[in-house]
Amino acid sequence: MACIAKSSFQSGVRHVPVRSGLSRANHAGKVVRCSLPVEYTDKLRLGYNKILVAGATGRTGREVVNTLLAQGVSVRALVRDVSKADKLFKSSSDPSDRLEVVAGDVFQYATLPKAFGGADAVIVATGASDPTDPLGPFNIDFQGTLNLLALAKRNKVKKFVLVTSIGTDELVNFLNLFWGVLFWKKRAEEEVQRSGIDYTIVRPGGLLSELRNGAVEGNVVMQGPGYYGVPPARPPAVTAGSILRKQVAEVCVAALVEPSASNKVVEIIAKPDAPALSFKELYEGVRV
Repeated sequence: MACIAKSSFQSGVRHVPVRSGLSRANHAGKVVRCSLPVEYTDKLRLGYNKILVAGATGRTGREVVNTLLAQGVSVRALVRDVSKADKLFKSSSDPSDRLEVVAGDVFQYATLPKAFGGADAVIVATGASDPTDPLGPFNIDFQGTLNLLALAKRNKVKKFVLVTSIGTDELVNFLNLFWGVLFWKKRAEEEVQRSGIDYTIVRPGGLLSELRNGAVEGNVVMQGPGYYGVPPARPPAVTAGSILRKQVAEVCVAALVEPSASNKVVEIIAKPDAPALSFKELYEGVRV
């Protein structure tokens, strides 16, 4: 039987019952087992009161929300469309109040202060999605991130995790034909790095919601900034690649726990032939 939201939408906040435990349901309703170590559960619960996820109804953002909920963490999901979030995050068993859906627009600063609601960490998985909007990358990837960053500083959050993209270091990148999207992501990264807040910036390769036919899930490979750029910056022997969104989410959540993730920019892809390293090993392998 489907769960029903505990209360009607008031003051931009809605509680949505969710499934508890260490497995999680993805947006297609399939149960996916988390790759995070068991000990992360206690570290997250003890270390954080509540975590704000911006862009929570996006394909990467919803994976972040589900990964956090699977760890038993309280989440505030910042979204523009509350009804869409209700449909995405409702589940059929074990109702709890660990997920709050809050309405807000990252470009409209005035809509954001109430959304924080005691959150002491922020994971930003926003991104311009309309290729016909010339102001999208500036409004969302840059100004929206700056608005969230300003509130994070004001609320003295413990951690700020930002998802951007491989290629942000190169101005001459074909993706910048889409209204300078990588250019504005890079400018946002720089503001985060100057903020004084403990941060981790995660740059994934090509994002996959699910594996293609015949493909197998690879192991996460993590490198420092600029490693997977475009030629000639990228050495000929280095090939970029793709990664599942759920793996990106796990890298983001691991950044909340692993001390070696502090104040780092990392680039991630997945390769079937790569060694299976722990998140601790992955983050420790990237030198600042």
